[in-house]
Parts: sequence; structure tokens; C-alpha cells
Amino acid sequence: MPKPYVPNDKWSQRAAEEGYRARSVYKLQELDEKYHLLRFGMKVLDIGAAPGSWLQYTSKRIGPAGLALGLDLKEIKGIAPNVKRAVCDITDETAVEKAMAAVGMAEADIVLSDIAPNTSGIRDVDQWRSIELSRKVVLFAKRHLRPGGKLVMKVFRGKNFDEFLKEVRQDWPNAKPYTVAASRDRSMEVYIVCK
Repeated sequence: MPKPYVPNDKWSQRAAEEGYRARSVYKLQELDEKYHLLRFGMKVLDIGAAPGSWLQYTSKRIGPAGLALGLDLKEIKGIAPNVKRAVCDITDETAVEKAMAAVGMAEADIVLSDIAPNTSGIRDVDQWRSIELSRKVVLFAKRHLRPGGKLVMKVFRGKNFDEFLKEVRQDWPNAKPYTVAASRDRSMEVYIVCK
């Protein structure tokens, strides 16, 4: 019989105590408190949304007048009436448009992405994969954000990071990298906030 999961750090323990599905919720909360990302009534696209902790937090912040759509390759269990979900590859434009149309969302006020590649344990390879995936996130956001919309995405720092940040700043000149307190000490993740 497998051992039950026991949260192994203060963030995981806090998430379990507060009913969140993952410790990553505190990353979004910190970003939201610093940059005022989410507000009542917003339309939100959350890509790489499984297991759903960002959607749980977003649901509360946007309220019943808002709508969040979580997209992931994995199934996401139900969260709240203002949160919809779809199993979808963000590079499949037809599938994305179908998922958005099904919930009545033509465009989003913000795209959130905590998506990460499957890691190999080889730092340079994982960082390169993260950059490539983040480039897809940028293309996705450019297609689905309303004019003046926001993008928040996770990227792994490494030798290609500065070049990627320059690329992002071509569309969002004020894009800022930010490291959250809830990231693990050994993590090379950083969030880029594009407003």
C-alpha cells in the first residue's frame, strides 16, 4: 500500500491546511499582491493549470462576475462555478478556440502560465526547454489577450534567459522578472510579469 502524501515544506503544509491543491498558489498570491494582477469581473486564461491551485485563488479574486478558463494536458477537477476547464494543448489553435467558445470567452484580460516542461535533471536542457515552451506561451497570449491585457509566465533562468526577456520586451516593454518567496531554494524559476 502506498504511503500517503505528506507535505514536505511550510508552503506545502500551508496549502494543505488551507485547502489548496498545490503550494504554487502562494506564488500567484505574491505576484498578485505586488502587481495587482487580478480584479473582480476579469476574464482569465490559465495555461498549464493542473492541478488547479491558481484557479482556486483566481476564482476568489475575480468573483462571480468573472470567468476563468484553465487549460492543461491533464484533467482538472471542478473548482467553482466561475471556473471552467478543458483538456487542451495550447499549440493546437483549433482546440483552444473551441474551448474558449464553449465558455463564451472571446479574449482574456490576463493570461497566467505556471507551465513547465518535463524536466530531465540536466540544467541547461531544462532551461532551454522552458524558454521554448515560454515562446509558445507568448504566442498564445498575443493571440488571446485583449489590447492592453496582461501576461504572467514562469520561465527557468539560465544562459538564454536575458535573450528571451529582450524578445518579450518587444511586445511588453515594461516586462519585469520577479522571483517569488514560495519558490524552492534550489529552483531556477522566475516569473515574468507583462503589463
